Amino acid sequence: MKKGYFNKAILLFEVFRKHQISAEDLAKAESKSVYLDEKVDEFRLLISMVRDVFAGRYRMNRWNLSIIAATIAYVIFPLDAIPDIVPLMGWVDDATIVAYAVSKLADEISRYKAFTDKLYCREFPGSN
Repeated sequence: MKKGYFNKAILLFEVFRKHQISAEDLAKAESKSVYLDEKVDEFRLLISMVRDVFAGRYRMNRWNLSIIAATIAYVIFPLDAIPDIVPLMGWVDDATIVAYAVSKLADEISRYKAFTDKLYCREFPGSN
C-alpha cells in the first residue's frame, strides 16, 4: 500500500479508536471478515476477544480494547483510506490495519490464547 494511503489509514484508525462497538458491529465485522484474505483468522480472533470482554469472561486494558475497537470500526465502515467499493484495493488497507493491530497486540493475543486454552481444557477435560 502506498505510504500516503497508509498515513491516511493510520489517521482514520485513530478516529475510529474512539468508536464504541455494538453487537451489531460485531456481526457486521464477522460477515465482512471473508474479504480480508490471509487476515481472516486474525481478525476473527480480535472479534472473539471483544465478545469475551463484553461477556465478562476476559479482561484487558482499555488501550488494547480501543485498538481492537478501532480495527473493527475501520473494517466495517466502507469509507476509509481506500473505500471498500474500489475492487480489490478497497480491502488492502483493511487487511493492513488488521496486521498493524495484531502487531501492536501481540502480548495481549498471547494472553488471550492462553486464556482460551485453559478455558477449553476446563470445559473438555482430557481433550489435549
